[in-house]
Amino acid sequence: MMPSELSSRHATADRRADYARMLADSGDPTGAADLMEQALELAPAWIGGWFNLGLYQERAGNRAGAAAAFERVVALDPEDLFGAPLHLAALGATPTPDRPSSRYIERLFDDYAERFDRSLVGRLAYGVPANLAALLSGMQDLPQHFRLAVDLGCGTGLFGAEIRPRVGRLEGFDLSRKMLAKAAEKGPYDRLEVADLSLPASGSGLFGADLPAHRADLIVATDVMIYLGDLDNILDLAVRLAAPGAVFAFSVEDAGEESGFCLAQSLRYAHSAAYVEAVCGRFGFDIRGSEPTVIREDNGAPVSGMLFVAQLPR
Repeated sequence: MMPSELSSRHATADRRADYARMLADSGDPTGAADLMEQALELAPAWIGGWFNLGLYQERAGNRAGAAAAFERVVALDPEDLFGAPLHLAALGATPTPDRPSSRYIERLFDDYAERFDRSLVGRLAYGVPANLAALLSGMQDLPQHFRLAVDLGCGTGLFGAEIRPRVGRLEGFDLSRKMLAKAAEKGPYDRLEVADLSLPASGSGLFGADLPAHRADLIVATDVMIYLGDLDNILDLAVRLAAPGAVFAFSVEDAGEESGFCLAQSLRYAHSAAYVEAVCGRFGFDIRGSEPTVIREDNGAPVSGMLFVAQLPR
């Protein structure tokens, strides 16, 4: 973590911030916000302090105060390590961005990598990799073995372990180096590389001298769209990766009655089925199968999602 996250570099401000954290943990976000404001009077350039103030104000129900704090983070944090624009959008203070910043996603998953499997699978009952693999297996009109599969946003390799017996070669790409290190420990991948799925094809890291276009007959993205919002770029990457007849299997969170895509209070994106089908169609993918699913649990409640299997014409 960066020093601006951990410390204000002002001893008194840090002590007040520690007390603020204890108040927040004990259920007093208003008191925490008051103390955090005192800390920031001593360290007005502390990005992490302003971010924590925004969180405390939001928990206290002070939406205007939260928005003001997050706006200060945006001004101080041009790289957007904290995802403050997402918090502002969730508060209704700004329009929903098409996607979060790459630095925010990279930091989020670097911080999460060590406990990702334990938390997501063990505590939150995450079942997308197994469910998507089962959906693919049950579609007898699709290939049951693939020459080369590309796992976009592969994370710690949960889907790779599911699909490995059915592929000749498996490539995994992710923005987080720490997540890739965990995937390497599992061992199912023939190649693991850093890639930014929000970038155009030329800068994404998915293509190069030894990574040609149109090489994959299976492309997978499990719980990737929830961090992208607008899906045009990832569909463009998929169609460039895809060989004729290639299959593209992926998951989304269900937007329900919303049209297009929307930002949930979890700061993840949800998509409507109509939007997904329209974007796939524009890039030449035919939807071959879909089914509702439970993505994971959130505060003890199931998060509704959808699994899709699409295919390019041969």
